[in-house]
Amino acid sequence: MEPKYALVHEWLTPKATGGSELVVQEILNFINADVFALIDFESTNPESYLFNRAIGKTFLQHFPFARNGVQKYLPFLPLAIEQLDLRDYDIILSSSHAVAKGVLTSPQQLHICYCHTPMRYAWDLTFDYLRSSKLGVGIPGLFTRYLLHKIRQWDVISANRVDYFIANSQHTARRIWRCYRRSAEVIYPPVNIDRFRFEPKKQDFYVTVCRLVSYKKISVVVQAFNQLGLPLIVIGTGPELKLIQQIAQPNVQVLGWQTAEVVERYMAEAKAFVYAACEDFGIALVEAMACGTPVIAYQAGGALETVTDIRQNPNSGTGLFFPSQTQEAIVAAVAAFETMRGAFNPEMGRSRAAEFQPQIFQERYLKFLAGCWQEFQPQKFSG
Repeated sequence: MEPKYALVHEWLTPKATGGSELVVQEILNFINADVFALIDFESTNPESYLFNRAIGKTFLQHFPFARNGVQKYLPFLPLAIEQLDLRDYDIILSSSHAVAKGVLTSPQQLHICYCHTPMRYAWDLTFDYLRSSKLGVGIPGLFTRYLLHKIRQWDVISANRVDYFIANSQHTARRIWRCYRRSAEVIYPPVNIDRFRFEPKKQDFYVTVCRLVSYKKISVVVQAFNQLGLPLIVIGTGPELKLIQQIAQPNVQVLGWQTAEVVERYMAEAKAFVYAACEDFGIALVEAMACGTPVIAYQAGGALETVTDIRQNPNSGTGLFFPSQTQEAIVAAVAAFETMRGAFNPEMGRSRAAEFQPQIFQERYLKFLAGCWQEFQPQKFSG
């Protein structure tokens, strides 16, 4: 008899369209699972792959402004995820970047977590979060620090509810070990390179695409291009949109949110894709390479596992790195790129991106799942 699957993700909204959501979509392409989330506004969205699908939700669904995200309700997230009743399922697949891995399961249920990142604002980005929030100073700051302390405790406890971890990169696997002392199988996320047009002929502009939040360092990228005077297109929206618009000089166009078609066109035609964040994987970098577009990226995180620096690998380079998230480092990297533009072979980028195609993800995920289920069965039925 086939096992019954439940797939748990944090939130499903039209604004949540990042790498974790792409992983959820891909898993549902090859596994018949019932879907659960803290909130769901996708099953009523005619443009969503989840349209008209029955999705289990929590009490957060009815909170004010939940459609715009439930991060504002951080103290309630652990409690909410524990209210999902999954007793009818044999295998729980969680897709977690915050609390999804914290669902309650029994010893008879197998729980496999695809971890995109341990909760960033509770671990790596704690001090960035406190510095950028009004709740990070004074008396409210003390309460916020205590809340994050309790969230970290819950996060570690809930990691023990997972039987097997999958990480989206070696970088994330190291962070999982650092936070939870748990090993993780590395399975890179799927990147649908077929939706990106391969374009060997480039136009005279640079592009960056991401959510405009502080840790992405877009303000630093913009300041660097202000200094360089070279054309830059900034695509994305978020809390720092107004700041980016204010500091941008005429050579920098801040387009805000754009449709997938517009994003794909700019990524294909740009002479380089610039990225200053330390990402756990960084799907956008692979998407740029799929277009044959070189990548200028911060030398850290998942970028080290996807981008090949042409200065160390002249025949297979797909981009180049800069060593620090500073204006000076970005300026130097872009200047270096300008001198060696002709050395890049767009085919190398496309070839490298092909290593992350969905079918490769599917094969590795299913193989790991089968191995976990086979190993779990004797434990389940022994004694």
